[in-house]
Amino acid sequence: MAKAALDVKDLHAWYGDSHVLHGMTFHVQEGEVVTLLGRNGAGKTTTMRALMGSGVRRQGEIMVGGASAIDLPSHKIARLGLAWCPEERGIYSALSVQENLMLPPEVRPGGLSVEEIHQMFPRLKERAKSQGTKLSGGEQQMLAIARILRTGAHTLLLDEPTEGLAPIIVKQIGRIIAQLRERGFTIVLVEQNFHFASTLADRNYVVDRGRVIDMIPKHALADNKEKLVGYLGV
Repeated sequence: MAKAALDVKDLHAWYGDSHVLHGMTFHVQEGEVVTLLGRNGAGKTTTMRALMGSGVRRQGEIMVGGASAIDLPSHKIARLGLAWCPEERGIYSALSVQENLMLPPEVRPGGLSVEEIHQMFPRLKERAKSQGTKLSGGEQQMLAIARILRTGAHTLLLDEPTEGLAPIIVKQIGRIIAQLRERGFTIVLVEQNFHFASTLADRNYVVDRGRVIDMIPKHALADNKEKLVGYLGV
């Protein structure tokens, strides 16, 4: 049996006095692609923030590769092998593509080399000297993903990686996620684009009002189509 890359139990989170997560519970095995699906405001991005200890107060249990992360600051959580690619991408306008790529430190062994990243993202090699914000939206998303691959992280949290992108770029992002899975990465994917997510994910967790309300494995999607329409309005 595969080991758990991420095990979350009864996770609560607050922005100030606002209680947003109400007992999130889910697990992700090593090498899996798992999605968190739900409507806007369901708590998916807050879950990403809580996992990384970023900007929220949290309570519950978070195990990363068997180590407890609930009381750790973000930089120590990163050393456990967890990395977050936020929806806003965070590309620095004053830095070139190459400088953006090299910005995060390596926090543990096993990160991809620049040569390996350029093989996976050839467009970033072509645009290496361009300013980060002169890239297209798809190129910025590729840079945001590529940047965390250098750190040595083995479990990737990807928050809305297809948001606002043209269909042809969405397909490219899908191919990249599939390649990362083949290389042994574990991926937690937050997506509103269910049709995109369902082609990639082994299991789909449905989130509503700050908690997981259902889990549907890939093989059961067809039999649960009406239920998913009700959950997501797709």
